[in-house]
Amino acid sequence: MNVKLSSAILVTILGVCTYTYGQKQKPLILSSQGTFSAGGTVAKSEGTFDPLKAWNVPQGGQSRHGDHADVFYQIPIKSKKLSMVFLHGYGQSRRSWQTTADGREGFSDMFLRKGYSTYLVDQPGRGLAGQATKPAQITAIPDDQTWFTQFRIGLYPNFNEGVQFPKDSLSLDKFFRMMTPNTGAVEEATIVNSMSAVFDKSGKGILFTHSAGGAPGWKTAIKNENVKAIVAFEPGGFVFPEGQVPEGNRGGRGIPMEDFKKLTKIPIVIYFGDYIPETETNAASLNFWRNVLATARQWAKVVNANGGDAAVVHLPEIGIKGNTHFIMLDLNSKEIADHLMRWLKEKGLDK
Repeated sequence: MNVKLSSAILVTILGVCTYTYGQKQKPLILSSQGTFSAGGTVAKSEGTFDPLKAWNVPQGGQSRHGDHADVFYQIPIKSKKLSMVFLHGYGQSRRSWQTTADGREGFSDMFLRKGYSTYLVDQPGRGLAGQATKPAQITAIPDDQTWFTQFRIGLYPNFNEGVQFPKDSLSLDKFFRMMTPNTGAVEEATIVNSMSAVFDKSGKGILFTHSAGGAPGWKTAIKNENVKAIVAFEPGGFVFPEGQVPEGNRGGRGIPMEDFKKLTKIPIVIYFGDYIPETETNAASLNFWRNVLATARQWAKVVNANGGDAAVVHLPEIGIKGNTHFIMLDLNSKEIADHLMRWLKEKGLDK
């Protein structure tokens, strides 16, 4: 007897059996899921290709498809009008939105359960989008302790007091294994073009960015009108109007006011975690984030002075303490998601 199951029923059956480190999850019911490439370029070599030669003999006359984004998407049965597109930060892939170091439900799935279609991106030259057209050297230099410190988990080997990061050795091991290198020399414009291509496919949506994904995120919103809101977790750089770029900003040169004003047409919220000092310290990593937070506040003022709607939420100031640079991975990620959901409702982005 042949039995046909719809994709929704199949996902339901599989969902019942899904566990996250021993914790049973309610089933996720989807209408579809899949992957696709977005954007990219094609490089070509000179010469004539001879199909009779062995595969490992270098020869010209060939093409190389690369510099695209790789996207994994999931669409629930009754999806909201706006989708959510997630872009990772430096040294990361889309996995940083999909799970946590201790195996809890990932941030993107929290919103998938609330009815948002989700599109998780590996940017060009990273993760499953590793095929690049310009070479880069990948090092194997040990650097785990650098990232432990830079991401404000603590000043290695000590954890920050009250930190919302699991302190067991297994979770730390799994966190370090989430790091992944650039596999090619990819320019910011290439990332922006690929992200715009993602929004061409996803349609109108909310762009989530983290860390180094922040700067190309602003420019993606300027380039593509399908970006209807931005949620940025500790963006590392900002785009200012020409003549108004503060010293030390990592978002590049100023842009024409005409382009900048496109950012004033959408609601924007920026989250920063804990352990960012108010004054200069002897820890370079802490001074780095102190300067970034100050720039974020200055940037929000410029956006709002031009009629925009940008808010900077420094979590300790609203009573949410202990967050690292990886706010969406921290032990209180559900509390963060709930806070964000209230913002989405306030801005009419939850329909």
